[in-house]
Amino acid sequence: MFDNLGEKLQATLADVRGRGTLTEDDINAAMREIRLALLEADVNFKVVRSFTATVKEKALGANIIGQLNPGQQVVKIVSDELTELMGGAARDLAFAPRPPTIIVMAGLQGSGKTTATGKLARLLKSQGSSVAVAACDVYRPAAVDQLVKLAGQVGVDVYEQGTDVSPVKIASWAADRARAEGKDVLIVDTSGRLHVDQELMSELVDIKKAINPTDILLVVDAMTGQDAVNVAEEFGRAVDFDGVIMSKLDGDARGGAALSVKAITGKPILFASTGEKLDQFERFHPDRMAQRILGMGDVMSLIERAEANFDEQQAADLERKLRKQEFGLDDFLDQMRQIRRMGPLQNLLGMIPGLGKELRGVKLDEKEFDRLQAIILSMTPEERRRPELIKGSQRLRIAKGSGTNVQAVKALIKQFEQMRKVMRQVSQGRMPDLGALMRQAGGR
Repeated sequence: MFDNLGEKLQATLADVRGRGTLTEDDINAAMREIRLALLEADVNFKVVRSFTATVKEKALGANIIGQLNPGQQVVKIVSDELTELMGGAARDLAFAPRPPTIIVMAGLQGSGKTTATGKLARLLKSQGSSVAVAACDVYRPAAVDQLVKLAGQVGVDVYEQGTDVSPVKIASWAADRARAEGKDVLIVDTSGRLHVDQELMSELVDIKKAINPTDILLVVDAMTGQDAVNVAEEFGRAVDFDGVIMSKLDGDARGGAALSVKAITGKPILFASTGEKLDQFERFHPDRMAQRILGMGDVMSLIERAEANFDEQQAADLERKLRKQEFGLDDFLDQMRQIRRMGPLQNLLGMIPGLGKELRGVKLDEKEFDRLQAIILSMTPEERRRPELIKGSQRLRIAKGSGTNVQAVKALIKQFEQMRKVMRQVSQGRMPDLGALMRQAGGR
């Protein structure tokens, strides 16, 4: 989402860093470029004006004018202010001292509210909570069925009474049932509307009075830009919600909503939906997002994803095989599968400091993983252990078995050898040229 904004900010700050000394005119010129970049990203103009004024004031107040190599201080100021703009320190849900914690999900129809309910339920369950969801969206066709399906996929209980009972009564009944069944968390999926109206707000107020939720979370569609911020403002005037879930943050919108909503509403973004899959949902960290925007990577998020997806025993086995140079195509396939579970490859590589810039313009075809898997599974166990033994007639057999061609088989073996080369370099304490290797292996 922030690709265009990131490129423009990084270019502006690179110019600042490239100057031996800075004048006030240099700072003013940089602020003009940053202001234009933020406005083009659909950030609220009042937020832009305040942001650039603060950055300029702090840059001038840092006594860097005329000093040598002051650019890094300006970058830090911009990074700090972007972090503050998006909410400062990451905030978690407020859990009730006595279960269940009740979370009400609100939002317009089409914002991704019901899907976000399923994703949040999955996340909390993975953290050890006993979770149930309540189907209180009785107006949208098939909303109850959608929630029942999502609950089944993530393995949580769903409390529903069809569409003939009022949402307030369903919410109250579900809260009582959650207490009786000893649930840690109850997530209430409320009704959405095509626009903000009094009926919607009154219903939310009534639900709030009936069940006294611990948190009210507003789901806003990042793809709607400033409209999302306007919706959040209107909800805030009617219902005092506690935080925002930003849906569709993986889309190609300009990112203005994510950068504006905290400043305009005073409510932090707590979670972000980063893809269509149920596991593509995570806590929102303003500092990490600021680092991504400025091309600094996001190592902490990468580590957390790896820890959540990699098995300790598998990691130990892999280390042993690497030491003994026994790493084969079966191991290569296992690593690809685990990496895919961490999310889109392009996003993961963007979390590595400096690598995102190296790969700018390189398109990585996710479907290539499926083709590589088909080729590897068409080999014999011995061929997977020692692919260097694969010759002409074997390549043809493997190509036919995988529905590909001989060139694709040869390319896979070449990619595998490149991977071995990287591992040898790492084991010898040398940093490989990852950008060049990725362009050779997967780029077009």
